[in-house]
Amino acid sequence: MWDTILVGVLALIAGVAIGFFIARKTMINYLKKNPPINEQMIRMMMMQMGMTPSQKKINQMMKMMNNQLK
Repeated sequence: MWDTILVGVLALIAGVAIGFFIARKTMINYLKKNPPINEQMIRMMMMQMGMTPSQKKINQMMKMMNNQLK
C-alpha cells in the first residue's frame, strides 16, 4: 500500500517538473517568434496614425507599457 502511494507521489512530482520545463521551452519559443512590442513598432504605429514620433514620445509610450506589464 505504501509503495503505491510513493509511486503516485513520485509520478506527480515528475509530471510537474516535466510540465514546467515543457511550458518554459514553449514560452521561450513563442517569445522568439512573437517578440513583445518595441520602439520600432511604436514608431510605425504612430506614423500610421498620422503623428510624427519624437524619441521623447516613444520613450514615454515604452515606459507606460512597461508599467502596465508590472
